[in-house]
Amino acid sequence: MTKKIAVINDLSGFGKCSLTAAIPVISVMGVQPCPLPTAVLSAQTGYPSYYLDDYTDKMEYIRSEWEKLGAHFDGIYTGFVASEAQIDRIFEFLETFRREDTFLLVDPVMGDDGVKYDMFTDGLLEKMKALACQADVVTPNLTELCLLTEADYETVCGLPGELKIEVLHQMADSLLQKGAKHILVTGIHLVENGEAKIGNLIIDQEQCELIAFPYIGGSYSGTGDLFASIIAGGVVRGDSLRDLCMLAGRFVEAAMRDSAVDQVEEVAGTEFEQHLGMLLPKNITSG
Repeated sequence: MTKKIAVINDLSGFGKCSLTAAIPVISVMGVQPCPLPTAVLSAQTGYPSYYLDDYTDKMEYIRSEWEKLGAHFDGIYTGFVASEAQIDRIFEFLETFRREDTFLLVDPVMGDDGVKYDMFTDGLLEKMKALACQADVVTPNLTELCLLTEADYETVCGLPGELKIEVLHQMADSLLQKGAKHILVTGIHLVENGEAKIGNLIIDQEQCELIAFPYIGGSYSGTGDLFASIIAGGVVRGDSLRDLCMLAGRFVEAAMRDSAVDQVEEVAGTEFEQHLGMLLPKNITSG
């Protein structure tokens, strides 16, 4: 039977992020995504103008109907959350549907490049910390890891390579001590043998490993969503985190490289569609 992931995120008509990234990625990985929209937007919020329909009040109706269906989810994956009320709805959803065998991935979308998004109040940040500490996997970028651990972004960014990794390990360990199982820190900039690279750091109680790829440049909409979606879909189908980080890194690199060549606007997202075949289950690709 096909496994299922409840994906709690917003739906944007343009920008190739959130649910419009998660649904094709998880589907091609052989897992059924069950979307629960937190909002519906004409385009993601990086565009100069957009329409937003907030779904906070509708989230409870969807949860209730799924409960009537007797729905079971092998995974639950949460993304962008716009308010404390939405996180409260997520906690209610977890209370209803999370079982011992239900994998939880939290992508704590709160900011980037050292800047916190405007809607993230202190109260919302505290609730995001509580949600992250319940997760099997948390996928923060460096900004979000600093917010979750109350570290200074500029100080961490200014550290040299090996010391930076050591400090990030210590920061992530504080979340592990509070209940999170694995931390995947994304988008770490570094230089190896004179070459600019960008890496993802896998941290848990047993390991701290950096997996790096060539730095393409640019900051495209939805790359974090693509990464987190590959992790969520892959864990549910039984892949290892290390293999998934390698796969996600190669996938995002390929999508960004094509987008740079075609001069795609960063706000429009990446040309990931033609690379979805990379994500097919092994038994299909080897057949």
